[in-house]
Amino acid sequence: MAPPSDVTTESRLASVNVEAFAQNLAKLVEEGGKAMAAYMRPREEGKIDDMSDDIADVIRTFSQVANYWMSDPQRSVEAQSRLMSGYLGVWSTALKKLNGEQPPPPAPVDPKDARFKDPDWESPFFDALKQTYLVTSHWAESMVQEAEGLDAHTKHKAEFLVRQLSNAVSPTNFVMTNPELIRETIVSSGDNLVRGMKNLTEDLVAGNGDLRIRQSDTSAFAVGRNLALSPGKVIFETELMQLIQYAPSTETVKKTPVLLVPPWINKFYILDLTPEKSLIKWMVDQGLTVFVISWVNPDARLATKGFDDYMREGIFAALDAVEKVTGEHKAHTIGYCVGGTLLAVTLAYMAATGDDRVASATFLTTQIDFTHAGDLKVFVDEAQLEVLERRMQEMGYLEGKKMADAFNMLRSNDLIWPYVVNNYGKGKSPFPFDLLYWNSDSTRMPAANHSYYMRNCYLHNNIAKGLAEIAGVRIEMGKVNIPVYSLATREDHIAPAQSAFVGAGLLSGPVRFVLAGSGHIAGVVNPPVKKKYQYWTGGAVGGDYAGWLKGAQEHKGSWWPDWMEWFSAQHPDDVPAREPGGGVLMPIEDAPGRYVKERA
Repeated sequence: MAPPSDVTTESRLASVNVEAFAQNLAKLVEEGGKAMAAYMRPREEGKIDDMSDDIADVIRTFSQVANYWMSDPQRSVEAQSRLMSGYLGVWSTALKKLNGEQPPPPAPVDPKDARFKDPDWESPFFDALKQTYLVTSHWAESMVQEAEGLDAHTKHKAEFLVRQLSNAVSPTNFVMTNPELIRETIVSSGDNLVRGMKNLTEDLVAGNGDLRIRQSDTSAFAVGRNLALSPGKVIFETELMQLIQYAPSTETVKKTPVLLVPPWINKFYILDLTPEKSLIKWMVDQGLTVFVISWVNPDARLATKGFDDYMREGIFAALDAVEKVTGEHKAHTIGYCVGGTLLAVTLAYMAATGDDRVASATFLTTQIDFTHAGDLKVFVDEAQLEVLERRMQEMGYLEGKKMADAFNMLRSNDLIWPYVVNNYGKGKSPFPFDLLYWNSDSTRMPAANHSYYMRNCYLHNNIAKGLAEIAGVRIEMGKVNIPVYSLATREDHIAPAQSAFVGAGLLSGPVRFVLAGSGHIAGVVNPPVKKKYQYWTGGAVGGDYAGWLKGAQEHKGSWWPDWMEWFSAQHPDDVPAREPGGGVLMPIEDAPGRYVKERA
């Protein structure tokens, strides 16, 4: 591809409406003042968390890396020489491009990296800027990877932080170094910057001084209006949850009902996003009696509610209501993400106490063993947990934004920086997208519950080791011997497939392990009619994940029909369809209920 002509840029500069640009510059200063006021107001009132502990942790981590390179003069010189050599390669490549040559880049762009797709990044100037950035980023990553004497957690954290810093300082994120934003600014005489500053102000106001980057047009959606539309009733509730029973769509249903335990870190309607994408609706249409727990969005009143309370007032209370409504002593269960972790712990407790009310369990992207828990582990060590627990003690809960920010950082080049460029650089509103609306609909977490989860799962892995207790009972996952369907997703950044595989191997009953294409959400919510992605089936769990994957068989499309075939074989008997409440429990309100509508 020939480099873009500079004549085009010169003609654009010549056509700038200077008067309009000056007016927009004045507006930009005015809007900037409003943004600064929105940022400063809550800080002046003492309503914003002190970030000093987080900054100190970052400095400590980078200091350990720097100490390795600075402690040996020869090593330090070698590192600097390597960086300078990379810069000389960029300079040499730029000179060759100016002479009309097309030399290979010193730091090729990853084909999956969409940041540099604009053709102007191939012009000599912007290509040199891009290559300088890439050379520096690769050098910084290598400094961490090659640093010796670091413990595994510190190295993992340093790699993650370098990646975040590298993503943040990309030239694509700034108006003066992004050719696309420069063109936009010239063409609109700076109006894009004024709109962008207005968007920034609105997001700071919405976040009460914290930047709450919009990923979707929030005015386009509302739970109960165009999301979570499957008909049903809330038939029971506790302080912690509402239990929804969905209305049947078939004349007969499977005799044994299904109880779905979603995560409380997010809201359940990801499984009932729209009728076309709804796993809940699809299950109902297959002839299942479906019950779903809708967790409360807790406040400080529920600060002391722990994992055992979520078991008793959540799963156990739901099982009691399901039995009362259907007359069935047993129910099939489905747990998603941390809801699956709670379900696994509950099943171990039930096995230890002789409770046989669960017929089978399906785990969707669920971790039981957290040895290979991925990048979320960088947020968990004793020092960071002490800070987190102190903050939760003050408020009674973990703010929803904290966990949402952590999830977004796992894929910052997909979930943060493109929206910074679009919303604030281009001055555009984000496109209405139901999945990203759900992603931004965050939830709070009670202090006691979250502390138990962080310590017994991510920090010490006590559940897998058999060292955790719940309600005074030691948890031993090997005692769980009911049939299990365990689904992992191949590109999962929250519950990595290897982690889910190892955890499933801790169970002693028959386990069908299935690996779906895509990630934590898209791999699970994959309606068969879409004919997207694929899934793999293979041998038994308990061995090596890489070996399982090597011998697995690939199938096109959604895993949902495979699950239905497995599920139907458990209890194939049919009974007449059941209406919500079954004439035993009086419905409280229509689905999706009021708990899910409470915003953080």
